[in-house]
Amino acid sequence: MGVFAIGVFATLFAGVSKGGFGSGAAFAGASILALAVPPGQALGIMLPLLMLIDVVTLRPYWRQWSWPDARLLVLGGVPGVLLGAAFYRVADADLLRLLIGFISIGFVAWQVGARAGLIGALRPLPVWGGALAGLVAGFTSFVSHAGGPPAAVYLLSRKLTKTQFQATTVLVFWLVNIAKAVPYGFLGIFTAQTLLFDLALAPFAVVGAWLGVKAHQIVPERMFFSITYLLLCVTGAKLIWDALS
Repeated sequence: MGVFAIGVFATLFAGVSKGGFGSGAAFAGASILALAVPPGQALGIMLPLLMLIDVVTLRPYWRQWSWPDARLLVLGGVPGVLLGAAFYRVADADLLRLLIGFISIGFVAWQVGARAGLIGALRPLPVWGGALAGLVAGFTSFVSHAGGPPAAVYLLSRKLTKTQFQATTVLVFWLVNIAKAVPYGFLGIFTAQTLLFDLALAPFAVVGAWLGVKAHQIVPERMFFSITYLLLCVTGAKLIWDALS
């Protein structure tokens, strides 16, 4: 019952983040869930839920994306997914906890630095920069569902509108998540147990996405991200401690 409650919270949080705030913070759901179940199982549970949230949030942004930027990130992301699959085959549970923990805390550091002006405005990155960002996004997305930050670095440099940025992000990770599903299946990350768990959590994914759209209009963005950063710091530190102890 405790694991299910954590799963509900993680799923709702991912839905709200993806549906309303257009950030890579949705991966906090996997970090939270990894506190209660093995990291590989947490990844297997979260991917179908994230794919469901992708479908729910794709429609409002249909054809509002920047297709050249999305295509470049996806073309780089597919090799990144393959690298992630190769890494997963040799990584044990503690190494995955360590990586997810460091990515969680690194995400917070990057976001806080950007908001504080410590990270200056990016010049438009060249094509190879977009391909590299896609490669890193594909890898980190595979091993922790945390592909948002590297993709955001490239997209922010492209000076897209707010809607273009959100729509492009939704499209890119809808396609990357589809690409991840195949190796997840071959590597045994999906199991009958994780899929049954997903069926129970699916309604909460849809509700979370709907709440995200509503929250976008009424919840101050600063408040939401403050809560997100606190959760990621706590869960990231706990995962690192568990991996090293």
